[in-house]
Order: sequence, then structure tokens, then C-alpha cells
Amino acid sequence: MRAKTYVVYIMANRSRTLYVGCTSALETRIAQHRTKRFPGFTARYRIHRLVHLEIAPTARSMIQRERQIKAWTRAKRIALIESTNPAWDDLAAYWVLPALGGPDVQTPRFARGDGGEGPQPPVAPVTSH
Repeated sequence: MRAKTYVVYIMANRSRTLYVGCTSALETRIAQHRTKRFPGFTARYRIHRLVHLEIAPTARSMIQRERQIKAWTRAKRIALIESTNPAWDDLAAYWVLPALGGPDVQTPRFARGDGGEGPQPPVAPVTSH
């Protein structure tokens, strides 16, 4: 049985409206946001770009971190995103969109395996703050 991975994530739209969430099934959850499976904030504001994620060791720490980030000011959340993803790249573009049969997305060099492997997408570990 595969161990669960607990993730706190931040998504954004082109206007940089932010959404903070947590899940133990990140790929599924991102796909749900992108296909607007559930009506609500992310569907209404077309929030579909994964701009930050953190791995948490337990479900409890994941939920605590999500609450902590949600309590922060917008400026502090933006600083967090820009500390690991200054260009606000979509960290899930290379693994979610192709699976959805979505728009033709150019696969980043580090994901192609063509010898041009660069740095992997940034993932920040959850630390006690």
C-alpha cells in the first residue's frame, strides 16, 4: 500500500487571485479545479495554476499549515510563492494538462528526459513556524 502524501497548495489565476487548499490526492484535486468539477470560488474565478506546494508529514500538520497560510496577509502569501516560484509558473502543467487532454502545453525541458534536465519544480517542505 502506498503511503499518503499530504500537500498544502496555492493556486492562482492570471490576475493572481489566490486559493489555498490541502489534499492527500494532489493530481486529482488539481484536475478537479481545472475541469471546474465543483462550482465555487476556483471555478468562478478560473483559478487553475498551481503556483506553490508544500509536503506535510501528517494530515494534522497539513491542516495546521493550511490554516496558518490562510490567516496570513495577501502580501505574505505572495512572498511565500515568490520565494520558490518567482515567475509564478504553473507547477502542474506538465503532469495534469496532458492527462486531461487539455490545451497543447509544451513540456518543460526538465520533464522531457531529453538530456536537458534542469531543476525540478520547487516543493517546499512544511516546517514549524
